[in-house]
Amino acid sequence: MAVSESRNAIESASLTKGDGETSAPRMRADARRNEEAVLEAAKIVFARSGVDAPIREIATQAGVGLGTLYRRFPTRADLVAAVFRREVDACADAAGPLAAERGPADALATWLMLYTRFLATKQGLAAALHSGDPAFAALPDYFRSRFEPALSMLLNAAADAGEVRGDVAPHDLLRAIGNLAVASGDDGPAHTERMVLLLLDGLRYGAVKPK
Repeated sequence: MAVSESRNAIESASLTKGDGETSAPRMRADARRNEEAVLEAAKIVFARSGVDAPIREIATQAGVGLGTLYRRFPTRADLVAAVFRREVDACADAAGPLAAERGPADALATWLMLYTRFLATKQGLAAALHSGDPAFAALPDYFRSRFEPALSMLLNAAADAGEVRGDVAPHDLLRAIGNLAVASGDDGPAHTERMVLLLLDGLRYGAVKPK
């Protein structure tokens, strides 16, 4: 039995002895740690072996038992969807710190490269998302709800600074980069990144300097 499962069993036993006030918070924290470990492991295994990799491989990578994994993610689709959301959140959440730490144009360019690399490492996930499984039905809207506001903030800041044009819709730019990633061919991410640099040059054309 894995250490984390043994710890869960001990804490469950404590609850039956009337120690609920102290044990319950520990169980919740332990469950959160296990979930994060599973998601990080799944990210690594999916990148290495694809989304059809054995679930046991993910559990071993995470250091948890199969029972622990299945209690949180009953199906493979549940796990794939959770990994996708986690990676979307990490990429979208990077926009705020970049805006605070860098100039507007630099923050925009850096985030677009992060987004490009996100797409490059999610090709296996993308295939799963188009499988028709209902577990993935809400993900396209989730994708837009997280990425479009992040990119809109960066685009607006750069446009206000006169560093890019102000008539580009975030959805159009995200979609353009997505299309480039799909059509990148043998050159893969390196080709997509070069094309994104050209898109950035296009964004600078027609920029209006503030008066």
